[in-house]
Amino acid sequence: MTTLPLILITAGYALVFVVVAYLTRATSRRVAGAVAGGAAVGLVCLGLLVLGEALGWWRIALLSTPFLLFLGLAISVSPIYLVTWRIVRRFGWRGLTLFTAVVTIIGAPRDYFIASKFPQWMVFSPGIVPIIADAVTYGAVIVLLGHAVMRLISGPAREDRLAEQRGV
Repeated sequence: MTTLPLILITAGYALVFVVVAYLTRATSRRVAGAVAGGAAVGLVCLGLLVLGEALGWWRIALLSTPFLLFLGLAISVSPIYLVTWRIVRRFGWRGLTLFTAVVTIIGAPRDYFIASKFPQWMVFSPGIVPIIADAVTYGAVIVLLGHAVMRLISGPAREDRLAEQRGV
């Protein structure tokens, strides 16, 4: 992948983040928490990508542009934390557990599908270990770590007030 597709995809995710922030009626504090969660996950995932490549689990072409890859990772996961915030607000820890399980189950097949369509971006090694590592990264890092950082910055979901809706 060249840097242009990464920049375009990141811009698309930034737009998604704005839409999700509006639809979830997130306060500025909650938005800041989601961005902080995205930044933490971006850093950890960047390290895990490097580790996985060193262990021979996958090859990621974009590791040659680490800042752009970090930015893309951070922005692409940030909307998830606004969604998990609303899930926890409505369904509590059971909702977060179910959401984490679903993301863990669909994350690795999603990545393998993308890798099959764009092998110049990423290639997975054969075997079960890369699949398990990818799935665990989705559940433990992308969902739970990011949500925890957002909660640390923004506070518990049930204590948060929703932003006022304008024009309603």
